[in-house]
Amino acid sequence: MKIAPDLAATVLAVVDEGSFESAARRLHVTPSAVSQRIRALEDALGAVLLVRAKPPRPTEAGATIVRLARQQALLEQEALTELGVEDRLGRVRLSVAVNADSLATWFLDPLARLAERLPVVFEVHRDDQDFTARLLSDGTAVAAVTAQSAPVAGCSVSALGAMVYEAYATPAFVRRWFPSGATVEALADAPVVDFDRRDDLQTRWIRERGASAASPPRHFIPASADFATAVRSGIGWGMLPDDQARDAVAAGALLPLGGPGIRVPLYWQQWNLHSTLLAAVADEVSRAARSALAPISRR
Repeated sequence: MKIAPDLAATVLAVVDEGSFESAARRLHVTPSAVSQRIRALEDALGAVLLVRAKPPRPTEAGATIVRLARQQALLEQEALTELGVEDRLGRVRLSVAVNADSLATWFLDPLARLAERLPVVFEVHRDDQDFTARLLSDGTAVAAVTAQSAPVAGCSVSALGAMVYEAYATPAFVRRWFPSGATVEALADAPVVDFDRRDDLQTRWIRERGASAASPPRHFIPASADFATAVRSGIGWGMLPDDQARDAVAAGALLPLGGPGIRVPLYWQQWNLHSTLLAAVADEVSRAARSALAPISRR
């Protein structure tokens, strides 16, 4: 059997738009037609493709169809570009996944340069660098900044560089909680700021200092800029990349706590497609990363 491109594109539209009604507007059909297309493809494949929730989300089989539809859309754009009639499709939507700290520091500049010269709009999905790779697997993103060096099935991978995090706190916080330095005893009581419950940077730093990570009270601030603001406000100490700490350190508003810096290697993974657009995105992102990130190796 063959999977009709319009049916696959309908599944993608529902997932991207978040409802059957919004997908119908995007496709210029009725919501009933969207439902009929989804049902027809499900009947043909003998598999449920969407969980009818709010918003609808793809099943494992649906994720396969989403990946196919994204690939078809990208390859169609490539073909029209080669034929010189790319304006028939307008701008292609490219979904990429990135960790919060990269998004807050260096990642948007290359996207802006790409958007100036290429017929593309970006849909950026933010997640922890340890989890962005799964967005490639389920078809949500065609490329991702990730901490995973092993390629996701069907993807290529290249090294970008490492984000280097140091521990910082305000002078007032240091005077109150670390009068004799960030000792094992002091770390047990000093409040710490975590991005969310999956963030282990502060925990790793505590353990590398020989202290228990179970004791200190924790604040959870799940946005990169707000996380840095929380540390600068003195609510707790936290790990920051240089780009987010440099000005505050220069102004005397933050103090480094010393101890080991933590390097987080980052990689670029993208679907294995012969695509000049994807190649251009990878090249621009890699060039920006070389300027913004440290080498992955300590050599």
